[in-house]
Amino acid sequence: MRNVNKLILITSLLSLGACQTPQKTAQVIEKQSSEINFDLPFEQFTLENGLNVILHEDHSDPIVALATIAHVGSNREKAGRTGFAHFFEHMAFNNSENVPMGANRKMIPELGGSRNGGTWNDGTMYYEVVPKDAFEKLMWIDSDRFGYMINTVTEGTLEREKQVVKNEKRQRVDNRAYGHTGHVIRKNLYPTTHPYNWTVIGDLEDLQNATLADVREFYNKYYIPSNATLVIAGDIDPVATKKLVQNWFGEIKAGNPIEDLKPQSTRLTETKKLYHIDNFAKLPEIRLTYPTVEQFHQDAYALDALASVLSEGKKSPLFTTIVEENKQAPGVFAYQNSDELAGTFTVRIRANAGVDLDDVKESIQQAMLKFEKQGIRPNDLIKIKASQETEFYNGISSILNKAFQLGIYSEFAGDPAFIKQDIKNILAVTEEDIIRVYNKYIKDKSAIITSFVPKGELELTVENSIKANVIEEKIEQGIEKEIKEDLNPVFTITPSSFDRSEPPLTALPVYQAPHIWHESTAQGMQIIGVHHSEVPLVNFSLQIEGGQQMDAKDKLGTANLLAEMMNEGTKFKTPSELEDAIGLLGSSLTVSGSQTSIVVSGQSLAKNFKATIDLLTEIILYPRFAEDDFNRLKTRQLTSIKDNSTNPNRVASNVLMRQLYGQDHVFGQVLGGSLKTVENIQFEDIENWYHKNLSLNLTSFRVVGDIKSNQVLAALMRLDKNLKNTQVTVPSIPEVEISQSPRIFFVDFPDAKQSALYVGKPTVSAIHADINRLDIVNNRLGNGSSARLTQTLRIQKGYTYGAYSGVRTGMYQSLFFAATQVRSNVTLESLQILRDLISHYSVTFMSEDLEVTKNLITKGNTRKFETLDQIMRMVNNISNYNLTDNYLDKNQQELNDMTLKGARAIIDKYLNEQQMIYVIVGDAKTQLDRVLQFGYGAPILLDYEGNEIN
Repeated sequence: MRNVNKLILITSLLSLGACQTPQKTAQVIEKQSSEINFDLPFEQFTLENGLNVILHEDHSDPIVALATIAHVGSNREKAGRTGFAHFFEHMAFNNSENVPMGANRKMIPELGGSRNGGTWNDGTMYYEVVPKDAFEKLMWIDSDRFGYMINTVTEGTLEREKQVVKNEKRQRVDNRAYGHTGHVIRKNLYPTTHPYNWTVIGDLEDLQNATLADVREFYNKYYIPSNATLVIAGDIDPVATKKLVQNWFGEIKAGNPIEDLKPQSTRLTETKKLYHIDNFAKLPEIRLTYPTVEQFHQDAYALDALASVLSEGKKSPLFTTIVEENKQAPGVFAYQNSDELAGTFTVRIRANAGVDLDDVKESIQQAMLKFEKQGIRPNDLIKIKASQETEFYNGISSILNKAFQLGIYSEFAGDPAFIKQDIKNILAVTEEDIIRVYNKYIKDKSAIITSFVPKGELELTVENSIKANVIEEKIEQGIEKEIKEDLNPVFTITPSSFDRSEPPLTALPVYQAPHIWHESTAQGMQIIGVHHSEVPLVNFSLQIEGGQQMDAKDKLGTANLLAEMMNEGTKFKTPSELEDAIGLLGSSLTVSGSQTSIVVSGQSLAKNFKATIDLLTEIILYPRFAEDDFNRLKTRQLTSIKDNSTNPNRVASNVLMRQLYGQDHVFGQVLGGSLKTVENIQFEDIENWYHKNLSLNLTSFRVVGDIKSNQVLAALMRLDKNLKNTQVTVPSIPEVEISQSPRIFFVDFPDAKQSALYVGKPTVSAIHADINRLDIVNNRLGNGSSARLTQTLRIQKGYTYGAYSGVRTGMYQSLFFAATQVRSNVTLESLQILRDLISHYSVTFMSEDLEVTKNLITKGNTRKFETLDQIMRMVNNISNYNLTDNYLDKNQQELNDMTLKGARAIIDKYLNEQQMIYVIVGDAKTQLDRVLQFGYGAPILLDYEGNEIN
């Protein structure tokens, strides 16, 4: 689960250079801001047991979302029992008195819904979204989890979830470059008695020592109605919903009231410098962390703006000093993080390989002095304010997002409508406020300075740093307990005056695909779109076929570099002026490259669509190719390649593709190239690629949002008239031969705490008649928490945090894959489970599996068209693969018509385990010999690029 660290709406604040007069822009922003309706209507009431309930009625889609926010996070733990809030979140999904064991994880996906939870410093959240026919079932499940689960917790359940959470920690912290940074900072910033002295996931030793008594104590103290908010949003009848809330939640025991914790700011009396030799890092990283203020404090808003001014945009002091002038890093980051009790301001620089962090530290100081001298340009603040309208509408783009906003503001700000005040506070920040908080919290103040460097590069750490106390887990064979969970536990049922048995479903809502329109420009550019007016936003993408497949083989990465350079201004605008022009509209525009295309993707307010497309047109027609930008971006691409080699999961995926498709196949090549091929790219290659490969005849436009087709055509007229329309031929993607015997490959990550496992094979292209059927039959193997892979490897065995399978579709032999990251000492056992589940999938796939699949997919279709992003996925599929507008109806009919015999035939044809290869990325010293027992011969040793090691 992703930790939630910010409760305000702003997700990105940019600092940009001037391209309009401040006076004129300020008037525009003031007008735009005054037009925004920040109201999110709701009804609020409190049950007798103290539960705070918020209802939001929204009939735009036939779905309902429930979000329960418990005001208990890691800040309620005590030393020696850290990680409990997060651990309890895991426990809460297992069993309860009136809901069958495992139903929470299995039933909600099978009802066509989605579910998850999250824990952060100050709270825990549980959330689900389902088609409205399953609304009361969701009430049954949620209320039972909240009020009736503690009696069902057993020793076996406790031990299994310990293993799952430990695997999550290994995956997110121990087996990841820079993963221990948060632990080091907290231990040195906060006193041992401070609630933020430990990380949310806690220490493994504390987790291992957890007892049933500890779990029950935590639940009884903190999981009480008066310490939580329940939000129900969507296609509901408020009167009927109130009755349901009373029935299902009203009898939950009230418990003893809990006082909110008060802010506990901290101060440093001296700067502390610490270093860690990181087993996975390939690049040196420095962080400066300053103690600041808690969430919703007036200074927090100015500190957010300060972070933007210092680090974001081509003219920001940190960027110009560290990236452009001193060329020490590919990028810079600064951010304010405000939680309920305290806050921090962080400057983070992941430097280029071999760069001394003392030099980076000196450059940070130079940047601060530059800021003090130059101050804040007017457009910096104007841009922050210009973003508010777009950010607001993005924040209410889905039913679940609306539930989150209402619930979090209610629980932590005391008012579901606090969004209005929050945005007022953001808009009220002045230049004087930013300078004031800089002087108060940053200038000449003590900080925690961490240096994380690769093995063998101690000399890169900041001078006079001391070794951080990082405890590395030792994974030993056979040390974990065998999980023995009672599948039929006996427990006491809490008396209730209300029938708490499973309620029935109501009528299933029928999904209705939105109307799709098609147009073509005068020169033949194809346009496809959907008018969707729930929010006044427009999402769009311009796609030009080609991409990396057009690169010279010894210069792979050229298309990717070209795309990056097209973000660097135009012939008429410097990079900062282009950023400014986009940002002042509240828009976004990004050029990126893929294996098969160059894409300009963006979003705008509907009223600013034409102006945004004018900027897109300028980017495409008049790119600014500057050699300084090329050198910087080339260095950034090389640094990114090195950084990516630290991620075992990404390495495993890339190596699988390389071995299946080959190094000469575009999908066997890593997107962005290798160190060798990128080094070969010269400045002139970029302009040559642009002139040779960009053409109108390869271009299409996709658009979804509050815009009409005639407006789109008018906005694209200039691009259509001026983009050259020469004949450019895109090479066909060759078919590869499918292996007829399994093979196994091993990439050594010394001392890895987990092994990343991938298994897969090529199948058929996205336009093949069987592609939808293949996706259907995969469902019960690895699509979601109710499927076989998760149920076996996580729920039954506790070997992993997650396991899944899928089909990566495209205009090639689409990849079928299954993947997981497991505790290293069960690598062999996990491989055996993967093989067993896949090889026996056909014979174990029963009529019940087919019925569950049909039900799950059919119900899930009711949620396919809620957001602009979801609709855009449909539009992209139609455009990319030349599908009919009603392809989803055809897919549904194929699902309805599928028989057990037909399903098994697809499995046998495309999921033949004997045609698959296995890739392991893990610790060869402890696991390579064991993998020999797998029976597929000696593993072939590869480097992280997939080259065989002789």
